[in-house]
Amino acid sequence: MLTVLTRVFRAPDLRGKVLFTLGIIVLFRLGQLMPAPGVDIVVVRQCLGSASGGVFDMVQMLSGGAMLQLSVFALGVMPYITASIVMQLLAVVIPRLDALRKEGQNGQAKITQYTRYATVGLAVLNAGTVVALARTGQLLPGCPRPLLRDDGLLTVSVIVLTMVAGTCAVMWMGELVTERGVGNGMSLLIFTQVVAVFPAYLSRIFVISPVSFVVMIVSGLFLVAAVVFVEQAQRRVPVSYAKQLIGKRMYGGRNTYIPMKVNQAGIVPVIFTSSLLYLPSLAAPLLGPEARAWVELNLTSGTHPLYMTAYVLLIAGFAYFYVSITFNPEEVADGIRKYGGFVPGIRPGRPTAQYLAYVLSRLTAPGALYLAVLALLPLVAFAILRDPGTQQNFPFGGASILIMVGVGLDTVKQIEAQLQQRNYEGFLK
Repeated sequence: MLTVLTRVFRAPDLRGKVLFTLGIIVLFRLGQLMPAPGVDIVVVRQCLGSASGGVFDMVQMLSGGAMLQLSVFALGVMPYITASIVMQLLAVVIPRLDALRKEGQNGQAKITQYTRYATVGLAVLNAGTVVALARTGQLLPGCPRPLLRDDGLLTVSVIVLTMVAGTCAVMWMGELVTERGVGNGMSLLIFTQVVAVFPAYLSRIFVISPVSFVVMIVSGLFLVAAVVFVEQAQRRVPVSYAKQLIGKRMYGGRNTYIPMKVNQAGIVPVIFTSSLLYLPSLAAPLLGPEARAWVELNLTSGTHPLYMTAYVLLIAGFAYFYVSITFNPEEVADGIRKYGGFVPGIRPGRPTAQYLAYVLSRLTAPGALYLAVLALLPLVAFAILRDPGTQQNFPFGGASILIMVGVGLDTVKQIEAQLQQRNYEGFLK
């Protein structure tokens, strides 16, 4: 690792990219810690210390501790991630978006512009909801003092506009990292959100129970190693290309493969499921007393059988659905046939598409099971530790581990690829 870092900082252009990325990450964290105007940060921190467990820990983990603090970057990258996923889903049912997706760079630029508009709309909706809950005292239940210095319309409007502007700034920063830095900008920012809250969670666990802290660290290392192993696993479908005589030269005749990952859906099913299960908790204060009590009992606690069942079924369903819209066996089979390729033992065209669909369905089943088991692991840890304080601060959730491992592996691969390009000397030298 030290050797790789030395090689990175020896290359001037790559060093500049890494330092630029680190600078953006620092600015992003500063924006997450800076309170929005009109927020009583002293009261927020006092009430935040007494609110833990359930939906509070999940929101804190996914927002880097910014949403419940009502900071400038309180919404983080979640509106953009949600808008991107929604645009991918709409491309299946809206022919215009599907045509833009197939147009190449120009079409992708238009889809990116539509995603930005959708991000602003979602940011307005999310910011309005969060500020309304803070204004009525439902964001941090049990807080004796108001979170806002003034609950007037002008103050509320300023806070909402500040959060929406912060979301736009985060979106711009992520695109800057993708263009001028190292790795995918939005992925690195959400990675930063998740990692930022780990020291606080681990320190609380150590204070509560040092033995549980050691057990959690050791089990967390094994869990990360297992996730890395599964994330790297793939089924390689061989593809051969026949030789073709063009003019006086012979082309083709090479063998390659189609890499099909076991976890083809990635982190998207977990994010979708977490968002859906968060909605009832968010809408509970607006319901009647009986409906609110039922939601808090069944759809907020992660140890309730109904919550666990809904979590597993939604993850599995979203995994199959997302894989079906992101990997089209017919398009892949047509592309292989167009360039004179074939899967050994399978006829080109429709038989190849059917074979790829069969392989994809066989891979998606263990992939969905893997996501569901990974999401339920914290509940198993709760039963083993039997420590309520540790349960409320358990950091190794399915979403957090997948985000950290996935983004970390992708960033390391991109850095290694750029290092290999700079070490390639060519045949002339």
